[in-house]
Amino acid sequence: MFYREAGDFKTSYQEDNQTFPIRFDRYRYYAVLAVGFLVIPFLINDYWANAILLPFLIYAIAAIGLNILTGYCGQVSLGTGGFMAVGAYACYKLMTAMPEVSMFIHVILAGGVTALVGVLFGLPSLRIKGFYLAVATLAAQFFLVWLFNRVPWFYNYSASGQISAPERDVFGILITGPNTQAWATYLFCLIFLTGSAIIARNLTRGKLGRTWMAIRDMDIAAEIIGVNPLRAKLSAFAASSFFVGISGALFFSVYLGAVEVGEAFGINKSFLVLFMVIIGGLGSIFGSFAGAAFLVLLPVALKVVGVDWLGWPTDIVAHLQLIIVGALIVAFLIVEPHGLAQLWRVAKEKLRLWPFPH
Repeated sequence: MFYREAGDFKTSYQEDNQTFPIRFDRYRYYAVLAVGFLVIPFLINDYWANAILLPFLIYAIAAIGLNILTGYCGQVSLGTGGFMAVGAYACYKLMTAMPEVSMFIHVILAGGVTALVGVLFGLPSLRIKGFYLAVATLAAQFFLVWLFNRVPWFYNYSASGQISAPERDVFGILITGPNTQAWATYLFCLIFLTGSAIIARNLTRGKLGRTWMAIRDMDIAAEIIGVNPLRAKLSAFAASSFFVGISGALFFSVYLGAVEVGEAFGINKSFLVLFMVIIGGLGSIFGSFAGAAFLVLLPVALKVVGVDWLGWPTDIVAHLQLIIVGALIVAFLIVEPHGLAQLWRVAKEKLRLWPFPH
């Protein structure tokens, strides 16, 4: 009754193999995009942009990147914060060295630089996996934070050690700096998220995505049937780091404006993005969106309910947030390892059959 496919037939393989083969799904996603691009920019204010929308858009890009590596290719990574720092500092150096170049180009080039660094740190995955690979990427996290702290060239020899985004505009509209407008920064990040989601979705559905999933399921068997583990693993690190680098560049230049690497891109950032992927669902682009939305909205909801309505101290609410996130991670790993994305798939299946029994 609510979710039917009757009369929704296909006459070609291309139609049957499209990203959203069900007409209702396509219309639903078109409606979401229309609201995102045509409605929210007229309603947004600084609070909604800084507290909810910008963090959601940026973290969703980072979660997509980590999901490609961990969810689709099975390579555990704890260095997401460090790779976000690479994107941020690459964007900063490009912005200061080439002020006349478009901000779009700066962010994309920062993602490319991060992809190269990701391939470099992905080389150990050719010989190690599982817990040992997680430790290797954790070492990359600490090394990159140390590097950006200790080498003054990366922060242009600033006395404070911080990097600050200079004012840059796109088509005459300020995107970075203190005088930006909420709708402009929101649309800038939304464009990158939409493009990242489309690219990631098509990568995971194609030949490259199938090689990643073969490596994830059983790397020895994949190699026997002709999958090149070198190309598969390094391409996963490159694609993942590219999206993570874009998120780091946006996090620094558009969202925060000024960062210190240890505070903004420490180990907590790596765990936060990993928790988004676990709660949202491994091996699912939609799960990256769901996990990012959940962990961005949770502290806002707890603040409204706990501090504003119930009058609890802020430190109690902060500890409650950690308890809830930890409990949810354990619950999802035990009860539903595929996270919120799987719950959404089950809900859709029930809607397709309702009111008949499953």
